[in-house]
Amino acid sequence: MRNSTLLVLGAGVAVMAAGMVMPGWLTFLLTLALAKGLVVMGLLLLMKAGLVSFGQGLYYCLGAYCVGVAGDYLETQNALFLMLIAVVVCVALAAVIGLLLCRYRDIFFAMFSMAFSMILYGVLVKSSAFGSSDGFNVKPPLLFGWTPTGEPGPLMAYGLAVTAVTVVGIFVWNYLRSPMGYAGEAVRENEIRVEYLGSSVRRIIYIKYLLAAAMAGLGGGITALAAGHIDPEMAYWTTSGEFVFIALMGGTGHVAGPVIGAVLFELIRTYAFQISPYTWQMILGIALLAIILYLPKGVWSLVERFTKEKTS
Repeated sequence: MRNSTLLVLGAGVAVMAAGMVMPGWLTFLLTLALAKGLVVMGLLLLMKAGLVSFGQGLYYCLGAYCVGVAGDYLETQNALFLMLIAVVVCVALAAVIGLLLCRYRDIFFAMFSMAFSMILYGVLVKSSAFGSSDGFNVKPPLLFGWTPTGEPGPLMAYGLAVTAVTVVGIFVWNYLRSPMGYAGEAVRENEIRVEYLGSSVRRIIYIKYLLAAAMAGLGGGITALAAGHIDPEMAYWTTSGEFVFIALMGGTGHVAGPVIGAVLFELIRTYAFQISPYTWQMILGIALLAIILYLPKGVWSLVERFTKEKTS
């Protein structure tokens, strides 16, 4: 366990150092991918319990809007404070919605979660105070009194994304190997036996839903700081569908799956659009389907074997 944690920390430092020499466009692209990877990590927790949420765009968008709105109304540009607000607000909303959703399973859980996301989308589109369908710009972030300009700006957002993914990744890694983490897999296999053992299935799912909301809000906040603009499309059902697709592509066998899947998704989409602006969706779909069919069976089996050797 300790060796695995050190391995994740070392990988985070290496990725952070690589950002110093990468071109600006690639740094920005990877920042967005890492932010989406955070959202998919939360989705991974739900999928381990046998649940698929098509509504993670709700907290992804809410986190981004919290950063933008708090920056304007509180007149602050402190990146860490803004991301904290995003996480707290998302968890607070999830604490209410989760009381309802933890009662449902299968397609009902997926559709209800998507419905709440679309409610937020409808509210934002009709709200002129938040820029309606055009959204609005986010102020440049500030970190410990430093406001980067020019090239350091995207690099700072990239550093925040790498740090967040590393910390959250270590947390998820240890959580999945804790009693509560294994309880999620038990819920997926047989809820009745979990109840007979004295554990509350609804409580297990509720906690996982709160954690998933916090990660999605953090990912949305980082996206807002990196892109400098937010709009209601972040809550649209297609955005949530992207997260589910990335989760399927990355697999649930390893905590690194969501991050690798998100990076592959963004890179393939970018190059597909560059190669063929009019048929890029077809190229993207074929490439991603190929990855879903063949990558998890090959690469993730090697990753799991390496992980078992390190932890045994």
